[in-house]
Amino acid sequence: NHDYPRGDRHLERIVAEVTHVPTRTDGSNVFRLDDPELFKHPIAYLSEPGFWNMSDEEAESLRAYLLKGGFLIFDDFEGAQWNNMAAQMRRVLPEGEWVKVDVPNPLFDSFFRMETVNFPHPMFGTTPNYQAIYEDNDPARRVMVIANHDNDVAEYWEWSDTGLLPIDLSNEAYKLGVNYVVYALTH
Repeated sequence: NHDYPRGDRHLERIVAEVTHVPTRTDGSNVFRLDDPELFKHPIAYLSEPGFWNMSDEEAESLRAYLLKGGFLIFDDFEGAQWNNMAAQMRRVLPEGEWVKVDVPNPLFDSFFRMETVNFPHPMFGTTPNYQAIYEDNDPARRVMVIANHDNDVAEYWEWSDTGLLPIDLSNEAYKLGVNYVVYALTH
């Protein structure tokens, strides 16, 4: 329940306002990874994967989801928490290789042209590290999974209406979120 429901609801509103993407703004969907309903949604968001654990059935289902075109976003995890997330993903995509991504990359230029994605973690000030898994491990193919390591992008979304965090950084976080949505829907 980190950054939920405020973070996702705020992002949904921004997506609806700046794009023509039909967006549900009156609620959220929360699914287990082995819920067949997940396959009706092209984008999945998982917060705090540094503490994530799943059943074999969930790992198998998430693999099928990604291979059928699903897009997964990992957010809100820092430092050595990477190790748990990466271990869980090896169960899902044992052949998957993590690749560092930065601008320029189509992921960061699918709606907004981002000059940088290195806005700091809102609580710890760390510089983020973005890693992706590409379809067939081929950077010419689509990104299937993006990991916002050493960042908490949804924290910016969650608190954007309070003045708690800088407006310019919240705007960058929204640009990143909108880019993820548009990229996932067009690749």
